[in-house]
Amino acid sequence: MSREARIGETVLSVEKVSLSFGGVKALQDVSFDVREHEVRAIIGPNGAGKSSMLNVINGVYHPQQGTIRLRANGAWKEFSDMDSHEAAALGIARTFQNIALFKGMTVLDNIMTGRNLKMRASFLEQAIWIGRARREELKHRRAVEEIIDFMEIQHIRKTPVGRLPYGLQKRVELARALAAEPRLLLLDEPMAGMNMEEKQDMCRFVLDVNDQYGTTIVLIEHDMGVVMDISDRVVVLDYGRKIGDGTPEEIRGNQAVIDAYLGVAH
Repeated sequence: MSREARIGETVLSVEKVSLSFGGVKALQDVSFDVREHEVRAIIGPNGAGKSSMLNVINGVYHPQQGTIRLRANGAWKEFSDMDSHEAAALGIARTFQNIALFKGMTVLDNIMTGRNLKMRASFLEQAIWIGRARREELKHRRAVEEIIDFMEIQHIRKTPVGRLPYGLQKRVELARALAAEPRLLLLDEPMAGMNMEEKQDMCRFVLDVNDQYGTTIVLIEHDMGVVMDISDRVVVLDYGRKIGDGTPEEIRGNQAVIDAYLGVAH
């Protein structure tokens, strides 16, 4: 089945969201939607409000105006004020522009932290590792080992993350997000700072996550070649406003987008 045929109904709707920090307007009346199984890119020049938009979706920032609607477990949930823990419980996972891993822990242990919300054993049970805690850890360890195989990082599974090159750390961060089994995966510049070979690998993994896991992906990326190659639809922000929304082909021909990237829109 083609990617286009697999894309389903809307699972996330951003409606007239505005966010300000003092006198700085990070987002102004932004609306767009995300469909099931698609790769939805958010692009724009530096300072356009892209990361702020992701922070609103996963509950880090609370907008002054607007709402987010998320379809989870067959029902719509509408919110304007949600915390990150609740977002994770609803199936939203996130990677960050700056790597946020535990540098002294191994790759395996870092990815295991992505399973925390799925663990039901008490702290005492986990401390003495008996009964339910032991059964849970073995189950979650099997799930993590499958992700390690999927991400092709078997050879570094016992290596402390701080010893790894940048590109592999980014791959581990994606693996940790996958460990939460998200319905919606938010990727904030997953290829920033990578060389061409590392970018090609990461593109392949993003598409494989979308295809094999069926995960819906919202992606921020500055490399326009990457965006146009792997995205199903693109929304464009500039100074906190939406100036474009459509397929990669439509965005390529959008004059407002061209002007914004050339710096002649303001």
